[in-house]
Amino acid sequence: MTIIADNITWKIGKKTILDGVSFEAKPGKMLGLLGPNGSGKTSLLRLVAGLKRPHCGRVMLDETDISKISRRNIAQRIAFVEQHATTNANLKVIDVVKLGRFPHRSLFSGWTGMDDTAVEDALERTGMKTKRNDHWQSLSGGEKQRVHIARALAQKPKELILDEPTNHLDIQHQMSLLRLVSDLSITSIIALHDLNHAAMFCDELIVMKDGKIVAAGIPEDVINEQLLMDVFCIEARVETSPHSRRPHIHFLR
Repeated sequence: MTIIADNITWKIGKKTILDGVSFEAKPGKMLGLLGPNGSGKTSLLRLVAGLKRPHCGRVMLDETDISKISRRNIAQRIAFVEQHATTNANLKVIDVVKLGRFPHRSLFSGWTGMDDTAVEDALERTGMKTKRNDHWQSLSGGEKQRVHIARALAQKPKELILDEPTNHLDIQHQMSLLRLVSDLSITSIIALHDLNHAAMFCDELIVMKDGKIVAAGIPEDVINEQLLMDVFCIEARVETSPHSRRPHIHFLR
C-alpha cells in the first residue's frame, strides 16, 4: 500500500512549518525520516496520518486523497505511534493493547478470537507478554513506549507511522524494535534521531531541514559527510560497514 505526499505546505499562523514537501513511501518498505529538531518531522507525520490537513497539497493513500477517507477507515489502515503518546487512565497493559482493535469493531460487535490473536501477537512481538496484567502507572518510560507500539501492532495496520519510537528505550529494545519494524511486510514511516540506526535498518531515507526535504533516496546515496555538516552541523566520517554493507558514521570529537 502506497502513501504519497504531494507538494504539502502547512503553517502555524504565518509561520511555514512544511514547505512544498513531496515523497512516496513505497509498499512494504521502511522509510526513515531524519532531520534536526524543528525541521518539521512530527508535523509531516501527523499530516500523513490524517490527523491534520495541509494548507496546500495533498496526502494520497493508494490513489485516494486522505481527506476524503473517514477517520474510522483511516484508523483501520494506518497505525500512528506519537513521540509523546500518553494514557491517562491506570489501565492494565493488556487493556491498552486491546484499544488497537477498536477501529475494526462496530458498535454492537463482540470481542472475537481474531481480536485475541492480534493482541497476543502484539504482546509477544514487543516483549510485553509477562507484563500483560501490570498497571500503566507501574511501567517505566521504555515499557510504556513498547505498550504503545504493541497497541499499534494489534491494530494490524497496512501502514505504520512512528515518531521517534526508540526514545526511552535501552539499546537492546531499540535494536529489537527496529528489527521488528524492518521485518514487517507493511509500509512504515519512522522518524529517528540515531543516524546509524536509520542507515542500518531503513530501505530509504528522507532528510529534512527548515520544513523542506534536502535529500532523499537509499542510505548509500543520502548519508555523506557534507550532508552531515550542512544539515546537522557535525563533523564526521562515513564508511561502508563491513557487517551491514550500509553507511556507518564515525563522529569526530
